[in-house]
Amino acid sequence: MTETTKQLPVPIAKEQPARQKVWPAWVIAIIALISVAVLALWNWQQWNDNQSTIQTLKSLQQDTSQLENLYGDRGTQQNQRLQALEDKLASQRELIATQQRQIDHTARELLEAGNRTRTDWLLAEAEYLLRIANQRLMIEKDIRGALSALEAADEVLTESDDVGVYPVRQQLAREILALKGITSVDRTGLYLTLEAAIDSVHQLTDQALISEQAPGFVGNAQSEEVSEEGGEPGMLLRAWKKFKSTLMQVVVVRRLDESVKPLLSPDQSAYARLNLQLMLEEAEMAVLRGNQPLYERSLAKAQAAVDDWYDGSNPRVSALTNTLGELTTRNVAPDLPDISQSLGLLKERLAGRLNKGSES
Repeated sequence: MTETTKQLPVPIAKEQPARQKVWPAWVIAIIALISVAVLALWNWQQWNDNQSTIQTLKSLQQDTSQLENLYGDRGTQQNQRLQALEDKLASQRELIATQQRQIDHTARELLEAGNRTRTDWLLAEAEYLLRIANQRLMIEKDIRGALSALEAADEVLTESDDVGVYPVRQQLAREILALKGITSVDRTGLYLTLEAAIDSVHQLTDQALISEQAPGFVGNAQSEEVSEEGGEPGMLLRAWKKFKSTLMQVVVVRRLDESVKPLLSPDQSAYARLNLQLMLEEAEMAVLRGNQPLYERSLAKAQAAVDDWYDGSNPRVSALTNTLGELTTRNVAPDLPDISQSLGLLKERLAGRLNKGSES
């Protein structure tokens, strides 16, 4: 080795660069994945809500079409009922005219017989009252009016000195007792009560409809609480509350053992009121026609609609529920007895007196 080689500088080893840390990138990736998952879940929930809204709109359109058809059919039915009532009124007028002619004929026969005693006039008056009683009961379904006419006829027969009216009074007593055993139906009062119920339905506001009381309802976000020191919460606490509120709106937990009641839109609110009004009007029609099954079925449907669509804690809803419960206990079609036998017996007695007078 030469001297020149010995004088060269000693080589210096280069330091290896330090390896960069990569864990912050993994944390960011995990946070991004969680955000994507939450966003996908939120989009899925929004899609389900959109599909549910579309189905609800289709159902409302179908219900609206059915209601329009119902109103059209109902108008036709009302015209038919009016025509039937006019025909029935004409037949009743003809029946009254026939009865009046029969009474006039009986009166003329009494005058022509020459036996114009006070008893004959009392029997004729009693016959007229018995005809009125039968008309009130069979045509007008008026139990009170029929009972008053029978009692008045019995008082008239009491004043007569004819022993032959004993079978008539005996049968008349049975018919009076049968009518007293029937609970009178106040159809006017029931009709007016149902009209008042319909008015109360129109007065119900949207606050009476089920909204916040429905299971699964998500209310407004709660106001932020003030920290213990009296200052505003920190950024981290506010971010956590915002994330929690968003998660509660995306994921809704419902109990399976509770009935889920729908949240009502303005269209559904109008539909609920109109549907309940139609049920109560159907009950009014049943009262006027004396149809007990239709009356009970209409009130049952109205009660179910109130329970499903309205908040029972509302005072107006509670009053409406109590009124419907009281109306349910009423009987609008009691069984009516036959009160025509006493009239037949009195006719036979009058015919016998007339034959006896003509023979003499």
